[in-house]
Amino acid sequence: MLRRLYDWTLRLARHPAAERWLAFISFIESSVFPVPPDVMLGPMALAKPKRAFRYALICTVASVLGGLAGYAIGFFLWETVGQSVIAFYGYEDKFAEFADAFNEQGALLVFIFGLTFFPFKVITIASGVTMLDPVVFTFAAIASRAPRFFIEAALLWKFGPPIQQFVEKRLALITSLVVFLGVAGFVLLKYL
Repeated sequence: MLRRLYDWTLRLARHPAAERWLAFISFIESSVFPVPPDVMLGPMALAKPKRAFRYALICTVASVLGGLAGYAIGFFLWETVGQSVIAFYGYEDKFAEFADAFNEQGALLVFIFGLTFFPFKVITIASGVTMLDPVVFTFAAIASRAPRFFIEAALLWKFGPPIQQFVEKRLALITSLVVFLGVAGFVLLKYL
């Protein structure tokens, strides 16, 4: 089923209303959909390189708005369903500890997972469940999603088709390495 969704999303890159579909996929991927917008961003940027940064902006804005929808899902479903489930199993205290720990590092977690290829919907919903400050969430989401999509668009714009395979196969590794180095630098500055 995931392969069919991937193929369907890829076909949307050639649709006459591809920009609208790109916005839609970017929006729903941040809250519920399993296929990332990069599946469309790559082919669209290669087909029309002069629009690569426009496509990156569409991905960024729609992804952050979709992240806020994911936040709302976590926030509102927690109140109606989540608390009852946690209470049934007797984990209220443990969940409170988890929420406190999540919120202490919330901005960093949203930033890290928004930049990498980890399913962003998990972190957006968790942010709502733990009631992370929505302003902190929004700024962290912007700070992570914009570089992710603009770096990809810049590589595709600059290097064209030869870079597409590299981006598809190694961008996750590269962004993960950048995140690791950034976190390591943060830890070193904090504790040295």
